[in-house]
Amino acid sequence: MTERILLTGAAGTIGTMLRPRLARAGRTLRLLDVAPLSAGDREEAVRGSVSDLDTMVAACADVAAVVHLGGLSTEAPWAEILEHNINGTYTVLEAARRAGAPRVVFASSNHAVGFVPMAEQVGEYRYPRPDTYYGVSKAAGEALGSLYHDRYGLDVVCLRIGSCAERPTNERALGTWLSPDDCARLVEASVTAPAPGFRVVWGISANTRATWPLAEARALGYDPQDDAEVYAGSVPPATDAEKRYLGGEFCSPDLDAPRS
Repeated sequence: MTERILLTGAAGTIGTMLRPRLARAGRTLRLLDVAPLSAGDREEAVRGSVSDLDTMVAACADVAAVVHLGGLSTEAPWAEILEHNINGTYTVLEAARRAGAPRVVFASSNHAVGFVPMAEQVGEYRYPRPDTYYGVSKAAGEALGSLYHDRYGLDVVCLRIGSCAERPTNERALGTWLSPDDCARLVEASVTAPAPGFRVVWGISANTRATWPLAEARALGYDPQDDAEVYAGSVPPATDAEKRYLGGEFCSPDLDAPRS
């Protein structure tokens, strides 16, 4: 029997990384994005928005899990964040409920708690201290996931992703890096773990300088293999903002919303 996984935002950076790494015999990846996509072997392409409920209900039909990466991936004006990220995540969860999809893996972010000072310890379920409208949208998505688990019984795993890239680009990322291979390992664990319920887990690799815990992720079966320390000699030093707050440059006044 073929297992079908829906990947929203499949044309984005992380979606592009995950497509080959989530491929399995007996699995079909259903790819959804507003951008055009070409389906490869054991793939299906759907063009549409995560904010369109009818499109999402149809896309969620007959899927074992939804991996929700869609939406804006950085700071933007409030109206855009509200529509694409907050309403978009609500729509994905509601569509999963209506279509009978049992599980949603939500790409949250460290920016949901970005204004936590670096001097403080962070736990697995640290309460929101978002650093931007983008961070607010991730905190809202986690709250919606909690609601849809408690009220409707969906399994919802929220991944507070650190710095997902081919390699770390600055000193901060030596602790927050999530390699593409480890990202796939984390998503695979989140998709396949038996009855996870509602969880919030950190998404980072096995970094020597990591300060975010991985107990909840490991409980799902995540076994990270990569360590940013191998790049330590080739990254620029941390800025003042990166040294002060968990969210790094997202806490900079450069991202203050305009007054008019």
